[in-house]
Amino acid sequence: MLDINFIKQNKEAVTKNCLRRGSKVDIDKILELSNAKNTKITQNEALKHQINSLSKSKPEPKQMVKLKELKEQTKTLQEEINKLEKELFSLLSWVPNMLSPDVPDGQSDADNVEIKKWGEIKEFNFTPKGHQELGENLDILDKERGAKVVESKYYFWKGDGARLVWALFSWAQNFLQERGFTFFLTPDLAQEKTLFGTGYLPFFSEDIYKIERSNLSLIGTSEQVLVAYHADEILEEKNLPLLYSGFSPCFRTEAGSYGKDTKGVFRVHQFNKLEQIVFCQPEESQKMHELCQKNEEDMAEALRIPHHRVLVCVGDCGAPGYKKYDLEAWFPSQNKYKEITSNTNLTDFQTRRLGIRYKTKDGNKVFPHTISATAVTDRWVLTILENYQQADGSVVVPEVLRPYMGGLEIIKKR
Repeated sequence: MLDINFIKQNKEAVTKNCLRRGSKVDIDKILELSNAKNTKITQNEALKHQINSLSKSKPEPKQMVKLKELKEQTKTLQEEINKLEKELFSLLSWVPNMLSPDVPDGQSDADNVEIKKWGEIKEFNFTPKGHQELGENLDILDKERGAKVVESKYYFWKGDGARLVWALFSWAQNFLQERGFTFFLTPDLAQEKTLFGTGYLPFFSEDIYKIERSNLSLIGTSEQVLVAYHADEILEEKNLPLLYSGFSPCFRTEAGSYGKDTKGVFRVHQFNKLEQIVFCQPEESQKMHELCQKNEEDMAEALRIPHHRVLVCVGDCGAPGYKKYDLEAWFPSQNKYKEITSNTNLTDFQTRRLGIRYKTKDGNKVFPHTISATAVTDRWVLTILENYQQADGSVVVPEVLRPYMGGLEIIKKR
């Protein structure tokens, strides 16, 4: 959430930012409501001062009548202030974060800009299969039964497929732990105020699974609960940056993705994810953004997966984001790179909503910046299957994962 004083002081820039993002929020209306609220607050304080002055003396009958009238006026004014605050808060909730100056124009992932590339694309002497065909042939992935017991876009990992998933996440968690990240297993549910605080409400309400007759929803990422972990707290500056990693299943309706990524199990309603979360001083957020990105790319290199980094365009950035990178891995069956991680600098957008501050050495209380970056998801297993497949349909286990699979080198059909 943007600070109202920032909006007042930077009205033109905020308005242009909203237009560039396609936001229809009325900045003029926000300022009008804020000014009206402040005027009424001033009026109310003046009335309360009169009430206090009259109350200190021994009011005569006429003054008692006046005192009663003043109290009624303050009550009415407070009701008007509350109404204005509610309307103002509702509009402020829809104001997107400011964008980094280097965020490119564009409306979809096709407009993202490549920053760097790593790895040589493997040339197969056979036609490479897709991950679903590989997984089903090896009997390690079952999409049909996932649809039977739940609905479409659900699936089972089984046997060596499940072991490969488990190996990936165990290896990645150890990787981050060695780089100073504290590991969390998080709740899978969150309150509405938590989803609002992290910026998922109101911007992504259609993508959230709401639990009926409750104030709870299934989380779409552990970011939602890990950032809110420090809601309404004052952190110590000496402890920053805070480096957290969180593992959780993630649930998303994928409401706006009909017809997109229909092949295999790339886009589904439930998946596993290990997330990187950072709380840091504002002047450190760019550095921390790059640190999280380096972690992702170092893991992809360790797994020998060809990939590239893209700077995400404005239309694909998400309202809470200031700047976002995607890491896209090579999928041989589709002959293209596809997203396997996202990494966003959210500045103080989330911490303002959640009331998270830190105390500086001089006693000031400042909103820290947050970084939310994917470490690994099931999608990494999909690109491993495709890039490590052999002509006979077997899949070589990446060397760094073999210790987590009891030394298994090749996944074959049993």
